[in-house]
Amino acid sequence: MDFENSFLLFLIAGIIGFFVFLYFVPLNLWITALFSGVQIGLFRLIFMRIRRVPPRAIVESLITAHKAGLKVTADDLETHFLAGGNVQNVIRALISADKAGLDLSFRQATAIDLAGRDVFDAVQVSVNPRVINTPDVTAVSKDGIQLIVKARITVRANLQQLVGGAGEDTILARVGEGIVTSIGSADNHQAVLENPDAISKVVLARGLDAGTAYKILSIDIADIDVGDNIGAKLQIDKAAADLKVAEAKAEERRAMAVALEQEMKAKAQEARAKVIEAEAEVPKAIAEAFKTGNLGVMDYYKMKNVIADTRMRDSISGNADTISDKD
Repeated sequence: MDFENSFLLFLIAGIIGFFVFLYFVPLNLWITALFSGVQIGLFRLIFMRIRRVPPRAIVESLITAHKAGLKVTADDLETHFLAGGNVQNVIRALISADKAGLDLSFRQATAIDLAGRDVFDAVQVSVNPRVINTPDVTAVSKDGIQLIVKARITVRANLQQLVGGAGEDTILARVGEGIVTSIGSADNHQAVLENPDAISKVVLARGLDAGTAYKILSIDIADIDVGDNIGAKLQIDKAAADLKVAEAKAEERRAMAVALEQEMKAKAQEARAKVIEAEAEVPKAIAEAFKTGNLGVMDYYKMKNVIADTRMRDSISGNADTISDKD
């Protein structure tokens, strides 16, 4: 029994060791590379495994590049992988660029890949231009009519500026700004509707692709819709604002007039009170004159006759009665 158990353990250890050996010593990859014309040492594949570089990705990429006639070394691919790049995508991009006659070196391809861009997609866009549809661009001509424009931008990837170049968002923003400027400088919206290609020519002539990762091939106006009359709305809003200002000023003048009227009434009441107070002193003065002998009875009656005569004259002339009966 002990012999059987030992043999079984030895057999299991042998199987595990065999698979571990095949993992660290990828004989099948070495043989595949050898028969594909790629010279790579077996120990190099072992050291790749130790450095946590997948030998299969490197070997298959080397075979693909060799068959396509590209001069790429295992060191180049391993370095790019360790830097965090996509080895297979770079090789595909190089092959596509080479077949299309584009000038793309391995160093440029790896730089584009490490910059976070899809280098293979960039090559495809460079070969087959991409059409970018802009969102609705709203602009107002000089006559105050709002126009809603949709455009199609045909771009080609600029491989020389993919690293550090602006993307599609910048292209859309610049084209939108150009459309707004072009429509805003038009005298009326009818001129824009009659010649929409004038917008494309003006925008395209501004060199909007400078500093971007793309080259603009054409800008086509797909649709133009007439929106609101912004000029009329602005005039209506201005008229409403002017009306509110005028109403506020009128209310201010009315309030000042009311205050002035109240002030005049107060002054009139004050004057009336003084008159009444003065009239109250008249009988006292007459009584005092009687006591001192300065006023006789006949003088008093003459004064009453003068007062009555004055009232009669005022009544005939329509004036208010200003002399009191009190004495």
